[in-house]
Amino acid sequence: MPDDNEVDPRKAALRLRYSETRFRLNGPIMDTPRARAQLDHTRPIGSVSEGSCCGSCRTDGCTVGSQAASQACEGKRVALTPDIYPVEQPTKELLEELEESARMLEGKAPEAILAWAVHRYYPRFTMATAFGPEGCVILSMLAKIEPRVYVFNLETGYQFRETMELRDRIAEKYGIEVDFQQPDTTVAEYEQLHGGPLYVTNPDQCCFDRKVRILYRVTRNFDAWASGIRRDQSAVRAATPIVRWDKKFGLVKVSPLANWTKKDVWKRIFDEQVPYNPLHDKGYPSVGCWPCTRRVLDGDSDERSGRWTGFAKTECGLHTD
Repeated sequence: MPDDNEVDPRKAALRLRYSETRFRLNGPIMDTPRARAQLDHTRPIGSVSEGSCCGSCRTDGCTVGSQAASQACEGKRVALTPDIYPVEQPTKELLEELEESARMLEGKAPEAILAWAVHRYYPRFTMATAFGPEGCVILSMLAKIEPRVYVFNLETGYQFRETMELRDRIAEKYGIEVDFQQPDTTVAEYEQLHGGPLYVTNPDQCCFDRKVRILYRVTRNFDAWASGIRRDQSAVRAATPIVRWDKKFGLVKVSPLANWTKKDVWKRIFDEQVPYNPLHDKGYPSVGCWPCTRRVLDGDSDERSGRWTGFAKTECGLHTD
């Protein structure tokens, strides 16, 4: 019988290599320019918030007084997209390359798509996961292809306990420790700033502040990122290409499971005993932050149902332009 204190050498090696990848986020990898992309402009992300000046007339924005005095300024306000952030703009050659790659990869298996992305972009290739079934399956694939890929979770402060525990189960099985990327404010600070839970009155801004801004902060250090979205999940995602330019965040977006169905995902989970969130066994088809996620009735086939009940909202903003 193995010693309970004995360390699995393979998992220890994977964790060491993964730690080295995380370290590079604050090292040379941060200073490497993106290939064949052009920087739009350099307004700092810290100066941007919902409802603030759009900065269209001045690099650092303008005061209320100057807005009132200037006829050229239309008094624009920041929308719930980071369009005014300093994002990369693709060259014509890069867009043509991505279109060709999307055609080439259209009929390929997810593992082949991931292997292509790793070969093309690693170490400037990353993945964001909310630990949904798709994300867990991709993590199981990355463990075989390249476990050093930097993987992160947008830890809003509102995630379910089961979601947080799943991170540890993934690390135990695959040796991949998903990094928590958090907003600048704690939940308590954020709710105090807005006079209470903002998800009750304005979930769009809550998602923007605690998800979209953080994804932008991380992805600006990479050339490409992977997502677990599938075409059959919703009408918004139905036209998702395998590879495309993500104009919202300014880098390449790879969706290795775009062609898979829900049945495909769960077959892989059961066949390979991939860890998954136990809330899926309790009536939650999609799991997000606990205040905005609920159980659904049996027979509801919409995988996005149960999210943001009472609002005309089905997306948090990460996968919409």
